[in-house]
Amino acid sequence: MSEEFDPAAMVERFRARAAAVRSRGLPPIEGPERKRFAEQAQLDFMDYAMLGDAEASLEDGILTLRIDLRPDPQRSSPTTGGDAGT
Repeated sequence: MSEEFDPAAMVERFRARAAAVRSRGLPPIEGPERKRFAEQAQLDFMDYAMLGDAEASLEDGILTLRIDLRPDPQRSSPTTGGDAGT
């Protein structure tokens, strides 16, 4: 299987799926169904985006996905720590 399976290609497919979910519109549904559809689309996007950000490796038939879920320090608010005013 390892000769046929490309982990990097799999990760790229998840990136494409995340982009597709993010860009698709809502179907012409109303009320609670519309809300459920939008909520499911958000969950799908988060799942696909995480897998699309993974570092994938295949060693001895074991697929390993490493996903860094730590917050990006560049996105941290200046008021969430450190010395304010210095």
